[in-house]
Amino acid sequence: MPELCRFYGVRIKMYYDDHNPPHFHAEYAGDEALITIDTLDVMAGELPSRA
Repeated sequence: MPELCRFYGVRIKMYYDDHNPPHFHAEYAGDEALITIDTLDVMAGELPSRA
């Protein structure tokens, strides 16, 4: 899966031709969340809160 960017340890990735709705994968500290592009709602998973 292509990594689009990385900042403060968060990796943002997208799969080509993935299922709808359009979304990206965010990974941090071993956790992952799927986030919709249009509303930024979390579809699945979770990320830890900031320290």
